Amino acid sequence: MDANRLSSISQADTDEGIGEFWDTHDFTEFDNPDLPDVKFTMTCTVPIEIELFTALERQAQQRGVQVETLANLWLQQKLSSKGGMRRHR
Repeated sequence: MDANRLSSISQADTDEGIGEFWDTHDFTEFDNPDLPDVKFTMTCTVPIEIELFTALERQAQQRGVQVETLANLWLQQKLSSKGGMRRHR
């Protein structure tokens, strides 16, 4: 642990001190049910051919967007044109 840095909950200044603290405490002691839960986005991975991915990277770079953005946009457009795209609410 960095010198001059304390753990935010245990106030310990060493890794050993933090370990000793959590040996006798449970994180639920510090949970605040009034605070909102953390929100995150689920993502998935879809394998595609390397040549297709390379072409997608080039197109994204030419448009100044991330590969993921362009892939999502094109998939949305294709599915919408085929009537297979439903928006989540």
